[in-house]
Amino acid sequence: MRLPSFPTLIRAFYTLSNTTTAARFSTAPFASLKFLPQQAASRGGGTVLRSMPTIPFLGSLFSSGAAKDMTDYPVKKSDSEWRAVLNKEQFRILRGKGTEPPYAGAYDKHSPTTGTYTCAACSAPLYRATHKFKSGCGWPAYFDSIPGAVVRHTDSTFGMARTEIVCANCGGHLGHVFKGEGYPTPTDERHCVNSISLTFRDEEVGAEGEKKV
Repeated sequence: MRLPSFPTLIRAFYTLSNTTTAARFSTAPFASLKFLPQQAASRGGGTVLRSMPTIPFLGSLFSSGAAKDMTDYPVKKSDSEWRAVLNKEQFRILRGKGTEPPYAGAYDKHSPTTGTYTCAACSAPLYRATHKFKSGCGWPAYFDSIPGAVVRHTDSTFGMARTEIVCANCGGHLGHVFKGEGYPTPTDERHCVNSISLTFRDEEVGAEGEKKV
């Protein structure tokens, strides 16, 4: 029997994780209770728990459960103010800590030699073009960030220890950072970032937004 390709497996896991995550948010009064699908429906939870309730860890692979207060940053906005400046998908990822599908982001295969990746929410510089490398993971990968531009938080979703990364200026969710994977980079780290969390500028700018000459 021929096994499915790695990208196919990634997309399958992503699809399942989206379903289980939707169930987790759509049934808030019963999220901590282990109802069977028909029990959830009878208690007002609808049919959302029909999605793979026995493997909730899949959602943790592609979303963040870090509870860091996203207002403890220089740029402070209410959810309604963020919704006014972000589109629906940007809000879901940057403010709701979601994840875009693998291999679908605008910057996954983007390989400039110069320039700066900035936060899509507040335009703060985050990564240099020279920080980016090809990892094959399905999301933009960077081995380092501009000093002070990214803040790390512990993400213990479902008991899995990961490191979430957010914009230090506005707290927008970027993705996660992984270390010790063996990539031939100076830091042996992989900042796995959502393309939707980023914008790109052709010029190089510093941590405070000034152009580098």
